[in-house]
Amino acid sequence: MTRLTVNNEAVEYLMAPETPLLWALRDASNLTGTKYGCGTGSCGACTVDIDGHAVRSCQTTLASVEGAFVTTIEGLSRDRTHPVQLALIAENVPQCGFCIPGIAMAAAVLLKRNAAPSEEAIAAAITHICRCGIYPRLIEAIQRAGRAMRGEETLPAGPRPGIDPAEAARIVPALDPTGRK
Repeated sequence: MTRLTVNNEAVEYLMAPETPLLWALRDASNLTGTKYGCGTGSCGACTVDIDGHAVRSCQTTLASVEGAFVTTIEGLSRDRTHPVQLALIAENVPQCGFCIPGIAMAAAVLLKRNAAPSEEAIAAAITHICRCGIYPRLIEAIQRAGRAMRGEETLPAGPRPGIDPAEAARIVPALDPTGRK
């Protein structure tokens, strides 16, 4: 049994100590924002904050995080108001979105330590693989989040979580395939 704090809640995992943290988070805690990508720690989709460090959870065993404080994308901000989340949205960074939770977590850790990172510091901290090619917008988004954290900029609100489907789409009468009404 491994005890740790996940998103400010004490958790005791009844899984084998060699279980990767990624699977404990996803399967036992149902925190599916942390993604499984490569399984080797190369892509970064599984990145979480462990005691203030951006860590690849697919390569981290439960035993190695006994007593640690873990923050996942769900714990960063449930209402999507963290400056990193708002800046990523404002700069139109997310495309397919698969890598974004890990990138957001690494960016949040970076900005906790350095709220005014250079492009070089961002490149050193964000070593994630994104097949969509978001990198130019990502640098500006992280710098913009830093400005917001320093109080130099206000970011626009992003979409609220849990949009009621009735507010997002409506059913309309089907068109006749011939174009007739």
